[in-house]
Amino acid sequence: MIVRGSDRVLVQGITGKQGTFWTERMQEYGTQVVGGVNPKKAGTTHCNVPVYASAREAMDADGFDVSVLFIPPLMCRDAAINAIEAGCKKVAILTEHIPVQDVMHIMAAAKANDTKILGPNTAGQVTPGECFLGFMPAFESDIFQPGKIGVISRSGSLGTLICLNIVQAGYGESAFIGIGGDPIIGTTTKDALQVLDEYEKTEAVVMVGEIGGSMEEEAAEYAAQMNKPVIAFITGRSSPPGKKTGHAGAIVMGNRGTYASKRTALENTGVTVLDSPSEVGAALKSVV
Repeated sequence: MIVRGSDRVLVQGITGKQGTFWTERMQEYGTQVVGGVNPKKAGTTHCNVPVYASAREAMDADGFDVSVLFIPPLMCRDAAINAIEAGCKKVAILTEHIPVQDVMHIMAAAKANDTKILGPNTAGQVTPGECFLGFMPAFESDIFQPGKIGVISRSGSLGTLICLNIVQAGYGESAFIGIGGDPIIGTTTKDALQVLDEYEKTEAVVMVGEIGGSMEEEAAEYAAQMNKPVIAFITGRSSPPGKKTGHAGAIVMGNRGTYASKRTALENTGVTVLDSPSEVGAALKSVV
């Protein structure tokens, strides 16, 4: 999903330390935050917007298009489902360590209500020059500039590094989509690739993947039919099989989800695979 400057954003967990800090940064950047949720502080004002008891109350009072969750793991299921059932069609879940069964409940509710989920365990989404959600440093001009390169990343830190190299090479980003590093997520690499393929401001896509699962292989199948060039960097080349490294989704079992299988699948469909994030500038110059 891509959030635009015209989208009205609700912050669930707005009064917490992280919720407050990042709400202020989002507002300063241009994100249209219209309210927040904290049942214990309903009826008050925080970050210059009203605080509601629930997402449903916020929807009934003034409406919103997107909800972003700064919510502790064990409270995320109820908060996300509350936003989904209130009619929100875009929900970004920043939280990690949510119990798997709770994530499954969230995804089932999202499917039933045709809601797009970003995350869990996402660093957020940035539309440079317009708005951002989450923890990403959209306000750092050496990392994010309006441009024509779409970026997809499981990792917030690696995604930031790639964006830094993109800007240093003289390009800018059309959108950054942080899909999250958990085993079960709402927006997959393939989903994000399709979104950027359809987004008119994107002329090329840089994809940051990692070992574990089959998302990059599935994205490779979609990339084969794209007219826009795709560049990829896969981290975890030296990771030992069967050992979880970093994100909960980054575990290799047998030949499934290995660095070699991902690289081969991508290269076989014409995707340029980098050995290092520092190579992204040169790769872009050869295809854009």
